[in-house]
Amino acid sequence: MKKLIYFFVAVIIIVCSISYLYIMYKSNENTVAQQNQLFESYYQRQVYGAEVATAINKAMDSNYRNNVEKDKNNLYIENTTNSIKISIKMIDNDEIYPMEVFAKSGIQTFLEYYNNIQFKCVDIQHHENTKLVKSLLFEQMTIS
Repeated sequence: MKKLIYFFVAVIIIVCSISYLYIMYKSNENTVAQQNQLFESYYQRQVYGAEVATAINKAMDSNYRNNVEKDKNNLYIENTTNSIKISIKMIDNDEIYPMEVFAKSGIQTFLEYYNNIQFKCVDIQHHENTKLVKSLLFEQMTIS
């Protein structure tokens, strides 16, 4: 009789453990989907400078909350899990600028110059380990 009770207790523990692992997996999957949706919504869309500024603010906030380290130039260092980098290619001078350049001079300054300029997100990459968005590349489409 004791063996039967031990067997059922073991089965219940195994079922509970598997259920817990599955729930955690689905929860993580939903979290990744929600976080990615914030950035993937820009892909292949033409947006104005104000939306690019919003994306920069979201990425800067995400990096800050996730304690992503910065290098000596105050640029975020890409990690393998949760860093987000946004680059912007300007057609004025055919240069690519990291988001930190615009954040340093102030997002308000970026908006003053590029609020009515159209950009298009032409590239998006994901971290291999976590499948979270790793980087976005916006290209300037119009000139003021």
